[in-house]
Amino acid sequence: MRGPGEAGLDAARVAEVLVAGPPGRRGSGYRVGAGHVLTAAHVVAGASAVRVRFDADRPGEWSVPARVVLSAAAADVALLEIADVPTDRTGVEPPRYAAVPDADVVLPFSAMGFPRFKLRESGGGDAAGDTPGRYRDSCHVTGTVSVLSNRREGTLELAVAAPPADPEPHRSPWEGMSGALVWCGGAVIGLVSAHHRADGLGRLAAGRVERWYESLTAAESECLRRWAGLPSRTALGLADGVEGRRPAVGLAGLPSDLPLRELAELVDALTAVPALRGGNGMGLVLDSISDRIAANSPRDPRLRMDVYGIVRTCLRYPGTLDQLLEAVRLLEGPSPEVDRVDGAAARLARFRG
Repeated sequence: MRGPGEAGLDAARVAEVLVAGPPGRRGSGYRVGAGHVLTAAHVVAGASAVRVRFDADRPGEWSVPARVVLSAAAADVALLEIADVPTDRTGVEPPRYAAVPDADVVLPFSAMGFPRFKLRESGGGDAAGDTPGRYRDSCHVTGTVSVLSNRREGTLELAVAAPPADPEPHRSPWEGMSGALVWCGGAVIGLVSAHHRADGLGRLAAGRVERWYESLTAAESECLRRWAGLPSRTALGLADGVEGRRPAVGLAGLPSDLPLRELAELVDALTAVPALRGGNGMGLVLDSISDRIAANSPRDPRLRMDVYGIVRTCLRYPGTLDQLLEAVRLLEGPSPEVDRVDGAAARLARFRG
């Protein structure tokens, strides 16, 4: 279990929320305190009984009954109180919560829950909610948030890898993912609330933390402040690295004789990308862009000098610097280092003719 001050998703605190009642259902949640779990309100609506389970089929597995102490339907947020917490699992600090800007940025995120498409065959069921011969495994979801989507609904649009073709078209393969917390920059920015079928299998919707305050009553806000660590609205900060991955900026119009000092920020950002620091990372990038760059760049075993030479060569062949940056994005994937590269490219774009 993580101690105070440690940020980010902790798999040991991710909960399966098992609901009894008409109809029986399940969802996901997260321990936000020693005796409390945060989940989606619609997951526990009408429940006759609720149970939460952690680390299923692992050495530290434990499962306890839970009581709904808050169900804020307008914000689709619920808080569960759990009892009989093992004595070695009581030291739990609340997560950090953060907002995202209403701006033209794309942010990386992660979440963990228990969607229906993760059903697996097993040797037998158990009393905690699995049917004999089947169980539901965890799903660690990563992807990007396009912040300006779903503005009218007030949710975050999460772009994710689509699950396999759905054998039951009348049911969503994402059933059970509701209630999973959405993490960005080590902070909670939302809570998975829905899968809109019209958006396709590769999109989920999550309630935005900063929008909770518009829907919660004073008593509900106080409950979440006391037991889940939700800060006051005025104390809610932005997620770390909130500038995010900007949409690609075209650099084809840059002059070919830019001074080295103007290229320094972009070069520094590129040399910090982990994929380029490996033995063949730069080779893979050069193989995927115009062969004129590899043929005409003065290569150097020192990474910084190598990157300087490659960037200067790209300036002589309009369009190839954009190819280089796109290859880096594809090779590295969403990361703070790529966000830094995109920020440097956006500032370098001021020199376009």
